[in-house]
Amino acid sequence: MKVAIASDHRGFLLKDGIAKFLSGIPSYEVLDLGPDTDAPSDYPDYAHKLASLVADGAVDRGVLICGSGIGMAMAANRHKRVRAAVIHDESDARYSRAHNDSNVACLSASKLTLDSALKLLQIWLETPFEGGRHARRVDKIDIF
Repeated sequence: MKVAIASDHRGFLLKDGIAKFLSGIPSYEVLDLGPDTDAPSDYPDYAHKLASLVADGAVDRGVLICGSGIGMAMAANRHKRVRAAVIHDESDARYSRAHNDSNVACLSASKLTLDSALKLLQIWLETPFEGGRHARRVDKIDIF
């Protein structure tokens, strides 16, 4: 599975840890879109860069990290075919995939440790979309 990851300056350390961990798993090809340092940066720049790759099908999934995860989700969700979900707990990770077919996970660098973020991403990456009645609803998301 090809996974893109990006952050702003507040999410840099968490992004770096996640990217290194996922790169060590043979089933994941990780594309780190930056930033390369924790110097101040604007989250929309990175959200749009990653969301464009997801929308075009260049990557299967994306992971975005900022202070809260909310700004990244708002920017990423401006792109058609992108379903970015803010994930704070195991339920968010599981149901955003199973019921909403989320393809971008947005994480909070302020609320999550590397260990908790990796646990949530493992659930999110491994949970399949259930389809069925949920597919009809997901199809209604991209109407504009």
